[in-house]
Amino acid sequence: MTEETIFSKIIRQEIPTPLLYQDDLVSAFRDIAPRANTHILIVPNKHIPTINDVTDADELTMGRMITVAKKLAKQEGIDESGFRLMINCNEDGGQELSLIHI
Repeated sequence: MTEETIFSKIIRQEIPTPLLYQDDLVSAFRDIAPRANTHILIVPNKHIPTINDVTDADELTMGRMITVAKKLAKQEGIDESGFRLMINCNEDGGQELSLIHI
């Protein structure tokens, strides 16, 4: 069973949110409560709760998340100056929602 999250609704556009990127594997959009000047969330379209739940079948999706981050950094004009990618895992790792995201 797939757990429903706010990200799931954004991916399906049930919550209208401007998407910066979307394909069959991942979606990207701006955080509604940014903690940095450029704060973009990149999420898999498939529900993957944590890093601990990533399987061999998810390698393409995980890689796509990284390549989309690179593309969006360039698009945002921060690729040369630098940017940070974060993936939190579980409560003690700072994960707040049950869906992996960068």
